[in-house]
Parts: sequence; structure tokens; C-alpha cells
Amino acid sequence: MIARSGLASRRVADSMIQDGRVIVDGQTAIPGQRVDPGRAEVLVDRVPLPVDPGLVYYLLNKPFGVISTTCDPHGRTPVVDLVPPLPKVYPVGRLDADSTGLLLLTNEGSFAHLIAHPSSGITKTYEVLVRGNPSRADLSRLRHGVELADGPAVPVAVRRIGAATGRSHLELTMAEGRNREVRRLCAAAGYPVIRLHRVAIGTLRDRALKPGEWRNLEVTEVRSFHRARKDREVHHGGTPR
Repeated sequence: MIARSGLASRRVADSMIQDGRVIVDGQTAIPGQRVDPGRAEVLVDRVPLPVDPGLVYYLLNKPFGVISTTCDPHGRTPVVDLVPPLPKVYPVGRLDADSTGLLLLTNEGSFAHLIAHPSSGITKTYEVLVRGNPSRADLSRLRHGVELADGPAVPVAVRRIGAATGRSHLELTMAEGRNREVRRLCAAAGYPVIRLHRVAIGTLRDRALKPGEWRNLEVTEVRSFHRARKDREVHHGGTPR
């Protein structure tokens, strides 16, 4: 099962089991042990191994105008129309219709919660074209955050990646995903957003995906999100709520 997941070869998987690195339903696995992939919880190096064949994880480059829902009464194209119809999946978080970039879709609720909940520490990074040319002092103030109607919005990181007359290209990394947060943050700072594109979810990037294209996540990519949460738990001393 480990080999079939793509994590390691059979030989390496055998070594993992013999070294006590594999846990099945809370117990150290033994060589030759059989499990039900649809029901078993399998950890390798204490990080979940996605083994249920019914679970899918898609990475989509959402085009402009497509909405991050499963249906739309106004006839706009929902993101689920861009991926296989079965099994039924749901978008993880959202990107506004006028925003583009990386979006995850899955049918695993716990994984969706892991990605979307701020306590997991999974950041989202955006390339943003704004009106105006913020000075270094302006960027410093932006890094310290802006008070919005629903609370402060404080970026994890902000940097300028390009500029032209009357416009600037910024990269913002956010820990939360509140409604139109990046757009409201930039507007409140005096730099309205012209174009917004999500380039990363955590450490996951894929510039090869063209607008409207999607692919399955690799098992190592799914595990990287679980590992990031576990690292955060260790660093902060406890399970995030």
C-alpha cells in the first residue's frame, strides 16, 4: 500500500516498517500486516499517508471569471466544472471571480479544514498589481498591517517584485483568507488592486499550470501540508484549535 501510494518503493517501504516508522491505527506496523485502505489511518514518520483510493486532491489554476463554488444561480462557471465530475469535490477556501491562481479541490473534509483554517499555519501567497508606487516607508506600514472593518489584516510578508509608471507589482503572503482580504488591505493602504493572482498555497507552487488546467497532487505534496501542521504544533507546543 505504501509503494502504491507513490511515497516509496516496496524495498524502501519494507525498511520503513522494519524500522518502526509506520503506524497503523495508533499501533506500530509489522512486516506483512494487511490493512483496509478505505478505513485505516496510516502514519509514516508520524505524518498521515493518504491511502484511501476514493480520496482525490486536485490543484487548479483558476481562470478569471470562474467562481469558487459548486454551482451558481447566475449561470457563471463554477470551479468544479473544470475538474472531473466524479468523485464530487469541493473547493478549499476561495478565490474571487476576478482573482486567478492556485486553488485546491478535494473530497476529504479534514484535509480541506487543514488547508483553510488559520491555526494550521498554511499561508497563501499572492502576486498583486496595484495602482501607485508605494515607498519603502509605505511598504513597511503595509507589513505592520491595516485595521479593517472585521479586524486587523497583517501580512506575513510583503515585497515589491516590479514597478512601472503609476503601478507596482507586489508579493503578499497571508496567514488568513478572509473575504477579499488582500484587496481590502491594499485599498486601505491607498493602493487599489488592479490584478490579483495566487501563486502559492503553503510551499506548493506550480507555474507550469495554465489557466483552467488542473492536476492531481502527489502524495508527497499532500503529506507536506500535514507535516507543516505537525511542525507548527511542535513549535507552538500543542495541537491548534
